[in-house]
Amino acid sequence: MTALSALERRVVAEIARRERDLVDLLRTLVRFDTRVPDDDLAPRDEAALQEHLARRLRAAGLTVEVWEPDAAALADTRYPIPPGHHFRGRPQLLARAQGAGGGRSLLFNGHIDVITDAPRELWASDPFDPVIAAGRLVGRGACDMKGGVAAMVFATEVLRALEVGLCGDLLVNTVTDEESTGAGSLASVVHGARADGAIIPEPTSLSAWLGTRGSLLVTIAVEGRAGHAGYPHDERSPDAPVNAIEKLALVLEALVGLRAQWAVAPELRHPHLEPGRIVPVATAGGQWAVSYPAAATLSCHVQYLPQQADGDGWGTTVKREIEAHVLAATRSDPWLARHPPRLRWDGDVPPSYHAPDEPVCATTLAAAQALGIAPHITSRTTWFDGPTFSRSGTPALAFGPGDIRAAHTIGESIALDELVRGAQVLAVAAMRFCGVVGD
Repeated sequence: MTALSALERRVVAEIARRERDLVDLLRTLVRFDTRVPDDDLAPRDEAALQEHLARRLRAAGLTVEVWEPDAAALADTRYPIPPGHHFRGRPQLLARAQGAGGGRSLLFNGHIDVITDAPRELWASDPFDPVIAAGRLVGRGACDMKGGVAAMVFATEVLRALEVGLCGDLLVNTVTDEESTGAGSLASVVHGARADGAIIPEPTSLSAWLGTRGSLLVTIAVEGRAGHAGYPHDERSPDAPVNAIEKLALVLEALVGLRAQWAVAPELRHPHLEPGRIVPVATAGGQWAVSYPAAATLSCHVQYLPQQADGDGWGTTVKREIEAHVLAATRSDPWLARHPPRLRWDGDVPPSYHAPDEPVCATTLAAAQALGIAPHITSRTTWFDGPTFSRSGTPALAFGPGDIRAAHTIGESIALDELVRGAQVLAVAAMRFCGVVGD
């Protein structure tokens, strides 16, 4: 902490002194049931949580907007937003602490939605009634990412309580729909959420995610020919049954082979991101227990690097590569040559990457180092809302408390000491990025 200024040390000490208040904020946030909506899009406690945060931020002197976006404004996106999507009962929040002028603006962004708690019977405690055990707070969303949301809101409140005069604006943006579609942050950008830099406190274990791979979803359908599975057909007969599941295995083999090529291709090396991957996630096939399956499908999650994106930053080139590879690999099979696999693509979320010397990245890493946290850039990331802001002109990285390996698990939890340190880093980063009046 010797690299901290006297004012920074005061802010850091105040956050540590008020640890109980920070933990209480996180407990409150976890108690709101903000699970991703079911197919009917019926809201849960999203509006109540956002109003709770709005009251706190207004009390801290920020100007706060809470609104339900018009989903029609997102119609042109390639994000996986299904027809009929809406935000009724699931508002977004954007708050602003006006700076004195002459500094850079910083955006804190975090999502309030969490995944399902199923199977609930496996939880040792109520996932929405958080408990503290062995220095960790347990509850659904504690790690991903209500811990990060609590840290960024609390850091903002402490800066305001200590009357730290920032030169640039500090914005706080909490969104819904990140876990399902990415629509919340996209709607916030449309609404005007922009800054000179953004920190998204996803659970990165207090390391930096300088970017993320893009994501595609593909379903591949293979046609077969039905027939009685109990009858010994002559497979050489032109009208013999064809097992669609067996033909699907050829498609799977082709995709695994392409994934292996990506893993070793020199042109697909990246300094801070893992290679792209093709991960089979679901299969379906078969119509009757004693029938040859007449159809089968394979669904895959595809992740691609920034250098694999097309000229506009999307996954069109990757789609074409996968389609060509599957068709070429299955063309040697007589049946598939005549009945080629059909690929359906559902959604495209883009990649992004910023070098370590990008100001918001360098500032965040330096703030962590000043607090005794070894500056570390992690290559193992999940997708986060960073590209949404980066594509709109707000360079964004992820840096926050919590271990991503605890996210989406039964008994999800976050270490309380890491929660405190995360809030401290965010506060110091805000001071350094926005500038402090009088420095």
